[in-house]
Amino acid sequence: MKWTEIAERHPDRLVLVEAIKANSNNRVRKLEDMAVIRDYDNPQEAWNSYKEFRKLYPSRELYIFHTSRSDVETVEEFFTGVRHL
Repeated sequence: MKWTEIAERHPDRLVLVEAIKANSNNRVRKLEDMAVIRDYDNPQEAWNSYKEFRKLYPSRELYIFHTSRSDVETVEEFFTGVRHL
């Protein structure tokens, strides 16, 4: 689903989406096709849900966006430190 369609179907909401088709150029990630997993009113609920999905499906590319955004480009940040699990 394209971002404009998601924004129309879920006005003024937070949405947890999975990137289906995306590309990167100069550290900018452009999401072309997405699947909505769930929508939310509460930012904390959206964040908790995101963390839960990341634990269950670490290889899936997940994002939370507010549908008031005009686009869904993100800047890629690469982790270079040590993680403790």
